[in-house]
Amino acid sequence: MENINHQFVEKFEYFVKTEKGCAQNATVKYLKILKKITTLALTNKWMTDNPFSGIKFKQTQSNRDFLTEKELHSIMEKKFDIPRLEIVRDIFVFCCLSGLAFTDIQHLKSEHIIEDANGERWIRKAREKTNNMCHIPLLDIPAMIIEKYKNHPICLQKNMVLPVPSNQRMNSYLKEIADLCGITKTLTTHVARHSFACIALANKVSMETIAKMLGHSDIRTTKIYAKVLDTTISKEMVGMKNKFSI
Repeated sequence: MENINHQFVEKFEYFVKTEKGCAQNATVKYLKILKKITTLALTNKWMTDNPFSGIKFKQTQSNRDFLTEKELHSIMEKKFDIPRLEIVRDIFVFCCLSGLAFTDIQHLKSEHIIEDANGERWIRKAREKTNNMCHIPLLDIPAMIIEKYKNHPICLQKNMVLPVPSNQRMNSYLKEIADLCGITKTLTTHVARHSFACIALANKVSMETIAKMLGHSDIRTTKIYAKVLDTTISKEMVGMKNKFSI
């Protein structure tokens, strides 16, 4: 452990950024993991000097793309002649209106769709990444998408709710969809999850409720996803605007 010193930490940071191509925030995440290991070593007296002494972590603010309701509707209403694009569009819309991550959509089964005592349908599923439970009301459009593909050969063969392709194919086809819909933003499955949080926030869904639907145990994680939309600012500033109008 004597080789793990301040210089080692600096070299590790350089390696993660240059060799692994990690951005600043991802680099900080790995540095924090290394710091936890060295803290354990210091506690157990496996090492004497703290290699992180004087080192401060600096994270940058993430600017995550998301779709507005208008952009989402343009994708939903687009007619596709190519079946693979129609399927990927439907899966993307499902993600936008459920907030599920790509890997969770891949593993979504009929057993995860439940009906409560009031007849309301829910998606109740533990996240693949964290095992935190998601509690998501099943909206009409996602319900229609499930119904549309219930007899699809892939769904029947693999006991899946949707015929989800690989993440690489999904994002490749989403690029085509963006071009056909005139959307300049880079569409990915991550963008769908971000869009869900932003659109929910714009429709006055509380941050706590969004966190529960996304399966976040810490609301600070949800705040990274959620953005204050210009339309929300405009609505909330109406009162002040009227008071100070000429």
